[in-house]
Order: sequence, then structure tokens, then C-alpha cells
Amino acid sequence: MTVLRLSLASLLLLASSALALPASGAQTERGLVCDAPTYVPYNDARLPNPFVFDNGAPVQSFADWDCRRSQIASLIQGYEAGALPGRPEIVSSTLVKAGYNANFTVTAGFQGNTITWTNTVTYPNTTVPKAGWPLVIAYDGLSIPLPPGIAVLTYPNSLIAEQNSSPASRGVGLFFDLYGNVSASSMTAWVWGVSRVIDALEENDSANFNLAKIAVTGCSRDGKGALMAGAFEPRIALTIPQESGSGGDTCWRLSKYEQDSGDDVQQATEIVQENVWFSTNFDNYVYNISELPYDHHFLAGLVAPRGLLSYENTDVEWLSPLSAYGCMTAAHTIYQAMGIPDYHGFVQVGNHSHCAFPAYLEDSLFAFIDKFLLDEPNTNTNYFSTNGVFNGTVWDPSYWINWATPSFW
Repeated sequence: MTVLRLSLASLLLLASSALALPASGAQTERGLVCDAPTYVPYNDARLPNPFVFDNGAPVQSFADWDCRRSQIASLIQGYEAGALPGRPEIVSSTLVKAGYNANFTVTAGFQGNTITWTNTVTYPNTTVPKAGWPLVIAYDGLSIPLPPGIAVLTYPNSLIAEQNSSPASRGVGLFFDLYGNVSASSMTAWVWGVSRVIDALEENDSANFNLAKIAVTGCSRDGKGALMAGAFEPRIALTIPQESGSGGDTCWRLSKYEQDSGDDVQQATEIVQENVWFSTNFDNYVYNISELPYDHHFLAGLVAPRGLLSYENTDVEWLSPLSAYGCMTAAHTIYQAMGIPDYHGFVQVGNHSHCAFPAYLEDSLFAFIDKFLLDEPNTNTNYFSTNGVFNGTVWDPSYWINWATPSFW
């Protein structure tokens, strides 16, 4: 059998068009109505099957997946993340350089009501490439090493929406100054801000960035935010969440299973008390996780077919090590369905502190950066591994992942 593999450029084009979500009521090529409600009745303790529509019909092609993606995006916003507004009528920027550093100030909003914030930029000490420098957007600062030749924009996400471990911080920040008390959360507010940064960069030629080569990263709470940004912003070519834990690359159901098995992990009932990352509507489901018609393998699947590489640390038990591996194993089936399993990496090790990045992990990181940011498409990115330190809790993939993986290609 001859296997047709789409080029990276073609896949990114597909992703860009697919994440401009189909209108509710549109039809797929097989005549299925593509409704995308924010709520559907559901109850199953196992991980939901990403390859069925809300009505139970099978997802069999890339065109079907376009519709399924719109359904998943709607469900995640409705149950958990809150609303994600689109581009406002005003987006502008200024760039002030000083040597290899710069302040990139973005203004966004509406006539008579705008907000402004400044992102700091560090440029490489090299000659600018013809297409511009690849760019990494780092939530609150960079916590991973980078090879030479890549610019870094530090995104002050806590200015956009606060997250100071107090319920009083809900609805506080520049995003809420602009939109008021909308059905949003810190997570979707942060995504909105990342999208406005990219909007502004598209209209500011002096920045000298290659906007087809953008990555986003962050660690811990910022890793959760980075994954959410990669899921909902199609102009991000590579998403690198680092030790994102519950609310990131773990699944709510699997974290509950770990906790019920005696491990001290962060699960949904705790996370909604710790901070205001998610919408208040999610509070209604944290004690009834089986009612969620999705889990975070769906969130990771929204990144596909763009690059996704996540790191987890088994030395930090509350990060839910089994949940992270199991959840990303489930998400991997989505990349397998697209014929691009090497576009999704997962590396789980121990023996280092939280948000540290041991030098021996650079091979996997630099491989993904080479492929998705530095135009080296033939780089080997087959990295998917765990050290299996799950504190005695048993991972049974046949129970949790009970679906057959289709082939879209």
C-alpha cells in the first residue's frame, strides 16, 4: 500500500483552515450536520472516544475531523475554559528596540475602550534570516533552553488575567477591563492575548519574525496556558507545555483514578479551589467528571496536525504522572489517525526539580524545534516515553482507550 504523507506546510494550511471553525449547522462531505453545542448529555468513567461526533456517528476523514474539532472546541469552552472572544476591531502595536532587546507593546479593543500591555523581546545575536527569525512565545518567561537563531517574546499573561491563588482574582486583569464580566477564565483570556500578539505582529513588519514559525511554551500553570493556546490558536506551529499537570496534559478522569488509588495528585476537585484558571461552570462537574463529554486528550488533539511536545516529571507526584502518560497516549491516537505520530512527542522522566530542564532532554526538544521552527522537516521526532514511575498505580490502556483508531490519510 502506498502511503501519502502530507507535507508540513500542507498540514499547517489544513490546520489553519480547520480551526476557523465550521458554522453550526454546516454539513460535512458526508452530509452530517456540524452542530457544535456547548453541552451534550454524557456519562462514562472511561476516556471518551475522540473519533465519534456528538451524535455518535463515526469520524472517518480529515473533513469529518474539521467538524469534530469545532465540537470539541465548543465543549471545552462550555464546560471548562469559558468563552474565547475573537479579534476586536482595534489591534495595533509599537516596537522599540535597544540592541538585541525590544519592547513590543500591543493595544487592543474597541473605540473608546482599549487595553495596552508590553511584551519583552530578546533577539538572537545573528544575522536575521531572509524569512525572519523563528519566535518562541514564553508565558511569564522562558524555562527551556533554545538553540541559536530563535527569538523569544516574554508574554506577561498574569497582566491579561490574574491568577494569584485567591478567588478574589477572578475577573481581574486587562482582558476583563475590556470585556467586563464575561463567561471567560484566565485560560481563555490568556489565549485571547496570545492571539492579539500574533495579530499585531502580522501588521508590524519591523519585528522581523517568521510568523509561520511560532512556538508557545510555559511551565506548570503556564504550561496549562501554553497547551490551551496551542489548541485554540492555529498560527502556532509548535506547542511545548512543560510539567503542566492537571488542567494541562493530564486527563481529569485519570487524575481522579490516581487519587482514588491512593496517590496524592492534583485532581479537578482541588484545582478549582486552588486558582481561577477555569470557568465557574467547571465547578458543576468536578465531582461528576464522568459527565464530561471530553477529556484533555481532546484538548491536545485540537493542536493536531501541528507540532506538540510535552514534558512531565514523575518526581512531582501531584503532577499526576500516570494521568499525563495515559492522557497523552490517548491523544496520540489522533496524530496516528492523521498519519503523523512523530508530530506528537511526550517525555516523562524524574530526578529533577519542578520546572527544571535537564540537559539530557535537549535532544528531543531541539529535534522538534528543528522540524517545526528551523525548516529541517526530515528530523527524527519519534520521542514518546515514560519512566513508568506511577507510585504503584496500574495503567491499563485496554480499559481506558477502548476505541479503534481510524485512518484519515
